[in-house]
Amino acid sequence: MLEGDAELLAIAATIPAERLPPLLFQAAATFLVLQLEPHPLRSWFPRVGEAQPPMGGEFVAEYRAFCLDHRDRLLDLCARHRYQMNEVGRCADLLPALAPAIDTGREIALVDIGTGAGLALHLDRYRYRYHGVGGRTVNAGRARSSVEIETEVRGSRFPALPTGPAQIADRVGIDIEPLDLDDPEVRSWLAACVPQEIGAVTRFHQAVQVATENPATAIRGDARAVLPELLATIPDDRLVCLVDSYVHVFFSDDDLRAFRDIVDRAGADRDLYWVSVDPLVPLGSRASRSVLGVGVPETLVERNRREGVFGVIGRLSYRGGRGETALLGIAHPGAAWLEWLAPTSE
Repeated sequence: MLEGDAELLAIAATIPAERLPPLLFQAAATFLVLQLEPHPLRSWFPRVGEAQPPMGGEFVAEYRAFCLDHRDRLLDLCARHRYQMNEVGRCADLLPALAPAIDTGREIALVDIGTGAGLALHLDRYRYRYHGVGGRTVNAGRARSSVEIETEVRGSRFPALPTGPAQIADRVGIDIEPLDLDDPEVRSWLAACVPQEIGAVTRFHQAVQVATENPATAIRGDARAVLPELLATIPDDRLVCLVDSYVHVFFSDDDLRAFRDIVDRAGADRDLYWVSVDPLVPLGSRASRSVLGVGVPETLVERNRREGVFGVIGRLSYRGGRGETALLGIAHPGAAWLEWLAPTSE
């Protein structure tokens, strides 16, 4: 919405680059639209329980005028908030990557790095529909869940999904700024960060209900400092599964190495899985490496440059003290599609 509009770009340009100005500005504008309900602009944003409204012919003009009229409030929101994309749909990327861990039948300690609102900690409480690859459709997860996550499987391979339910005994989220879903303003801000498409809006709304009805543990702090202490409290017979989505891509190289060292040391003493869904690093045209350090074919690097950012699904597993990395697939940032690259036996 900012592209080509000098006045809106000038407002967004006052936001520090590390705060993701285009995304933060858009979230702030959405927040105000949903709060103030200006007519007719609000009618072009979706409402839970209703169909996606068609885009009005005057949308761009109305949106632009609204932003210019409320520039001070927009900048105040941008100064007080971070862009926080809690896309529960990305659990569709995590589930097949965790299938080998789930199928062990062992009790799992699920640890979400950069958890935000903690929606990924309930991945076993959602219903999944994977469709594609010759018209095939596979359902997974909890059949009667109110949260349905649907994703298109692209390419020639269908991911192997868990054969049974996950036995999750511990659910812990780590975040520098964990979010309290009991706070109405927090919920409103997170709703504004969600793409205004009825599927994403509905998923978020329903996943928030699941999370508030099933409170999980949240730990405030830097994962590099907190994770070793947390791991020391988890019983040895539990299988630790670390997950993150679009978190480690923002780590510096030194921070990422430090985190990997923590995981490697822990994996030397206990069975452990780390599943990462992160873009190639570093962000931008020079991206060429995966967060986990697993080899990335040049064809994938070129696709990233040509098609734009997508999530790279990687897994580091430690079993019996032996570590192994795997490049599993790639996925749309909002979980619209998934392309599995690993053999179906993975």
